[in-house]
Amino acid sequence: MKIHTLLDVRGSIPTLVNITHGEVHDANILDTLPLEAGSIYVMDRGYLDFARLHAIHLAGAFFVTRAKHNTQLRRLYSHPVEKSTGVQCDQTVIPRGLQSKKDYPGQLRRIRYFDAEQNRSLVFLSNNFTLPALTISETYCCRWQVELFFKWIKQHLRIKKFYGNSENAVKTQIQIS
Repeated sequence: MKIHTLLDVRGSIPTLVNITHGEVHDANILDTLPLEAGSIYVMDRGYLDFARLHAIHLAGAFFVTRAKHNTQLRRLYSHPVEKSTGVQCDQTVIPRGLQSKKDYPGQLRRIRYFDAEQNRSLVFLSNNFTLPALTISETYCCRWQVELFFKWIKQHLRIKKFYGNSENAVKTQIQIS
């Protein structure tokens, strides 16, 4: 069982909770997402699907996601960066694969960011070309609020197991815990 959550970072509260069976691919949840023009949807790389990201783009919304290691992109332009901020590169790219190009026919922004605290490099994809690269990188960090929400559930609600496996059963148990 998986719990997919849309979190409004302004209020740190979930605005959508979608419970699925474990075998449902994360990217399928994007089909049920209520898209709002001007909003920024931040998601982990499990949700990387070019057709669905293009639907977000066509709705006038923005996305920030992590790239998978095998994501094939072709660099069109490199933009100047201030490496002391952690941003290692800021590029305009397009998908390279035939199907990927068909699914996302436009340009994307690829940002490589070095997280000194975790000592690791992260690569982000976005359709937002207006915000500074560092802001997009920091926006991704907001996604950790979802992780903190589930950590809070585990610590405070003391749910050791779910007594039912339907969406209604799980929601009811979370609400009464």
